[in-house]
Amino acid sequence: MSPPKPFVNAGLNVGLERAINIADLRRMAQKRLPKAVFEFIDGGAEDEVTLRENRAAFERTLLCPRVLNDVSQPDMQTPWPGRTAQAPIVIAPMGSCVLAWPQADIAIAKAAASLGLPYTLSTMATTSIEAMADAVQGDLWFQLYVLKDHAFNDQLVQRAQAAGYGTLVVTLDLQAGGKRERDLRNGITVPLRLNMRQVLSGLAHPAWAWQMIRGGSPQYENVKGYMGQQSADLTIAAKVGQSLDPAYDWDDLARLRDRWKGQLMVKGVAHPDDAWRLAQMGVDTLWISNHGGRQLDGAAATLDALPAIARRLAGKMPLLLDSGVRRGVDILKAHTLGAQAVAVGRAVLYGAAAGGEAGARHALQILMDELRLSMKLSGLARWGDAADLVAPPTLPKPSTPS
Repeated sequence: MSPPKPFVNAGLNVGLERAINIADLRRMAQKRLPKAVFEFIDGGAEDEVTLRENRAAFERTLLCPRVLNDVSQPDMQTPWPGRTAQAPIVIAPMGSCVLAWPQADIAIAKAAASLGLPYTLSTMATTSIEAMADAVQGDLWFQLYVLKDHAFNDQLVQRAQAAGYGTLVVTLDLQAGGKRERDLRNGITVPLRLNMRQVLSGLAHPAWAWQMIRGGSPQYENVKGYMGQQSADLTIAAKVGQSLDPAYDWDDLARLRDRWKGQLMVKGVAHPDDAWRLAQMGVDTLWISNHGGRQLDGAAATLDALPAIARRLAGKMPLLLDSGVRRGVDILKAHTLGAQAVAVGRAVLYGAAAGGEAGARHALQILMDELRLSMKLSGLARWGDAADLVAPPTLPKPSTPS
């Protein structure tokens, strides 16, 4: 395969300095991308109840700040095995990012590495395990979708280990592809077949269209030869879903735990009983996720699921949370409820869609700056300190002298 062609800005005036929050970057992405592509990134499953609840959970969780702590230099450093991240933020695995920006996987990973943050490469990325390791000098994690062919799964794991990925993230909440109704209506399929509506939308977004033409047809580099050409014209979710193994069980995960020599995370946990059992079998970190509202519609918001899991585990292992994070204060709210860190997907992809690597870095910098400010205003000096900051439903009455 010939090396990818370099890309230019195609005359696009990104204007990233005008984006002061993630919502601004989302609006810029929406303006730059065709409707079908933006809704593929932005949308969820079915009625999008869980998509909305992920965000609503953060908005209804309030903080009760503390005072008289020295917060002149808030310390956001977060320990991970073998290294320390500069903030409690991880890049979540995302497939088909190339629809937002050419070589978006590498652009986002470079942005994360420049800020000292881990990046998780998806099985369904359009950049291979090896190409990412060659292109980015940072803390790289590999996310494994459990495919029906377990020998192929083993090959992916071996490739990740050989390429130097120190953390394996096994996704457990994708037994089938979610019903993405926006994608069905918009005709986002594999392979991508342009109808007249999509052609006209592309012409209305010339900078995006030119970059896509320059890049050629994207491929799922890590599963080449596996998914085949059968069942064309499925949505991306359905195409991926038909390759997944819905029979994968506890014994299969135990065998993987024995084979993988690095840190093992499991992603897609929501029930405290599952969390407890995973802790007992030697999983290193639990990643609480509902796939950003893109799988089971009606699943609990991750922030709502977090406290019960944190209580059940009582500090036995680190907890990572994704879905709905749009503000730095959201990261602090997750921490006060038991998460060591959060993972962000759409928030950083909006930035990449608006301006490539610079846009992704700007999105991460916004979150880090907002988190630093939130820590100051909440009286939290060090990220690792216990923080009883969540406001109870009824604030306590002032105590009176006896």
